[in-house]
Amino acid sequence: MDIRTAVMDVGASSTATTSAPTPNRVLLELRTSRGWGRPRLAKELHRFCLSKSWPSPGEENIKKQIYRLESGQIRSPDEFYSRLYCQFFEKSPHDLFGSLRVGGGASTFKLYSHKFIPIYVGVQAAENLRTAVRASPAGRQWTECYSTPVTDRDTGTCTMYVWPFGVVVYHLIEDLTPSSVAEISAWRRVSYPENIDWATRHLEERIEAPVHEEPYVLSTYWVESAPWNGARLDSALRLLCIPRVLLEREDDHQGPSQAHAELVEQSLLREGFDHPEIMEFGMKGISFGFASWSGVVYHPTASARALTEHELISCELSVQAAWSYCNSIRSAVERGRDPVVPAEYGWRFVRGLRSRLTTERPQETSQHRSMREAIVETSGLSRHLAHAVETLREAADGGQG
Repeated sequence: MDIRTAVMDVGASSTATTSAPTPNRVLLELRTSRGWGRPRLAKELHRFCLSKSWPSPGEENIKKQIYRLESGQIRSPDEFYSRLYCQFFEKSPHDLFGSLRVGGGASTFKLYSHKFIPIYVGVQAAENLRTAVRASPAGRQWTECYSTPVTDRDTGTCTMYVWPFGVVVYHLIEDLTPSSVAEISAWRRVSYPENIDWATRHLEERIEAPVHEEPYVLSTYWVESAPWNGARLDSALRLLCIPRVLLEREDDHQGPSQAHAELVEQSLLREGFDHPEIMEFGMKGISFGFASWSGVVYHPTASARALTEHELISCELSVQAAWSYCNSIRSAVERGRDPVVPAEYGWRFVRGLRSRLTTERPQETSQHRSMREAIVETSGLSRHLAHAVETLREAADGGQG
């Protein structure tokens, strides 16, 4: 055997070794955990196709494909079998095949809208409110607070959170299946004033006093499924992060034009959309995450590895409560007054709050850290906290003098 022949043999051997199929143990376990053989799974998948009015390849062809996928001869199936497996087992392509490519495939645009309406009422009013509504300690929150469900809402669900330092946050959750991002944009513009009016009246009735600080609404969208893929999905989620760009300037005499917004949306989806204000905190193959001054969007594509909805919402709750408290201090300064707060919620308290919200935890994951930094940075909270510490410290020093 000459040298050239020997090299060719070694190369062939190496290729065969490295390309040997690796069984897909996830698919094997899903089938065997049900006590099924391949013929039974093929029969069930065939029936599933018929129930969905999909053209079925037939049980025999499906059985052959099951063997190829389980044995690893095919690592990533075509669109039909990917959709069939994912919908039958209610798993994502990442869960079943380890795919990092985000496919569309979803027939609906489904999301949970989380609206946060923070209102500063003062320490004593917050304490009276907490007692009156019998709010209980809220578990697994970043900062100490109390919560109680609000039952007199016609749509969605609502929870009232009360922070001892004088902030109340209404958390509204609505389950939506919009036809487009434009629909969310138009709905948001109409619903925000209604939400603020409702929350203000609801709170004033319970504290028996007018609300002096102007409330606002901050939205976070947890996207369950989306009908786009590839670059269009990325652009759609970025648009959802700043949906106002789809609408014309507000006009008191007419509502937002959803039809025109949809034309703008389609154009931006074709051409691609980004904005310098948006900070990304998703991870490839796991999630899309975007934060801006207008709101936050998160779409998990590998739910078992992504952030949880609770992690995202607990971050926003504490950030918005702290923002509202700092905003009340800023408001007093701009009215030419020194802010008056109880000693236990003075500059040392705000310094500790800043540390809790802006610095890393020893066991914090990279995903969690990215989320926290993006939300804090785009909200401008770091500047608010620094200003509040400085202002309260000056007021305390002046009082001592």
